[in-house]
Amino acid sequence: MTAQADPTPPIVDIVVPVYNEAVDLEPSVRRLRAYLDERFPFPARITIADNASTDATWAIAGRLATELAGVRALHLDQKGRGRALRTAWLASDAKVVAYMDVDLSTGLDALLPLVGGPLSGHSEIATGSRLAPGAHVVRGPKRELISRSYNLILRTALGVRFRDAQCGFKAVSADVARALLPSVVDQAWFFDTELLVLAERAGLRILEVPVDWIDDPDSRVNVTSTALADLRGVGRLIRHRRPPALIGLETRRAVPAGGPSLGGQIGRFAAIGVVSTIAYVALYSLIRTAEPAALANAAALIATTIGNTAANRRLTFAVRGRADLLRDHLAGMAGLGVALMITTVSIGVLDAAVARPGRLLELAVLVGANALATICRFGLLRAFIARGSRPATTPINLERTPS
Repeated sequence: MTAQADPTPPIVDIVVPVYNEAVDLEPSVRRLRAYLDERFPFPARITIADNASTDATWAIAGRLATELAGVRALHLDQKGRGRALRTAWLASDAKVVAYMDVDLSTGLDALLPLVGGPLSGHSEIATGSRLAPGAHVVRGPKRELISRSYNLILRTALGVRFRDAQCGFKAVSADVARALLPSVVDQAWFFDTELLVLAERAGLRILEVPVDWIDDPDSRVNVTSTALADLRGVGRLIRHRRPPALIGLETRRAVPAGGPSLGGQIGRFAAIGVVSTIAYVALYSLIRTAEPAALANAAALIATTIGNTAANRRLTFAVRGRADLLRDHLAGMAGLGVALMITTVSIGVLDAAVARPGRLLELAVLVGANALATICRFGLLRAFIARGSRPATTPINLERTPS
């Protein structure tokens, strides 16, 4: 690896990864440098990351680094866009590291909103999105279909919330990059997707910036082989769901990896249980005016269980995000099944023991049965949620942990 030194650390370091781009490299870099000098408000460097080009790309990169202030060149002996970005970002002395494709398909006016999130601390990662509201995209129907299908697969299989994983336009806080990159395995095109998925699993804030984007008809990406490699990467992330350890970063509020202590969990669970019980009594009483006790009981339990599980997931066990969301709500539904069984049996026993029980006695028996069911529900939720494979996903502090 070789690189030209830059004595003045920039605020933003924009990496342009290239492989055999001798034709487009010089006009694109000169255009980008001119834009940064004339319209970008922060000191910014362009780093050309040449990953094993076999044409004149490296010679052109070296000449541009000599001729243009604020441009440096870095050479790697191995191919891989992810490898080039990892190497350049980890070697950077800027506060925010970014990258864009050499063809400048993304409109440069989106650059300031992109880096603004990581610079301000509003988000740790920002990514351009061709699928977000407000984006303007010009590309053929084949690439449009592939892009939307791929991102639909990500949202379905991995439960991610971002819309566009592969837009070649991203910015990351440098401290976050240093902490997150050791966990990113892929060295090629799936690097972008894996970076965003791991960031979301770690609880980092991801800003999506709608972009103006024009497809490059001369793209050197092999769509078929890249798609197959991406699907293999998705399969790997499905099998390995543990959030990455962000070495060198600390949470803003200290929450142990398993969430609050047992005493704290019981206290929060009890408080949520009181609110849920009040809601249950209100719903049961309302429905009972028109329906039999068993139906009113089931309807009120189902309605309050969904809210109860969501509240306990977030407040009792300090779990956020969509990772394992379905599993956690299934645990809540299992608790509902236990509650339905206990309360239904209680109603049956009451009806057998008392010919015409009053409404207050009926409610008292149901509240007592629900108290017993609540103990069982706590055990189920704690087993599935608090003891899962996820640490608490709290916002992070961008200050480095003292050594």
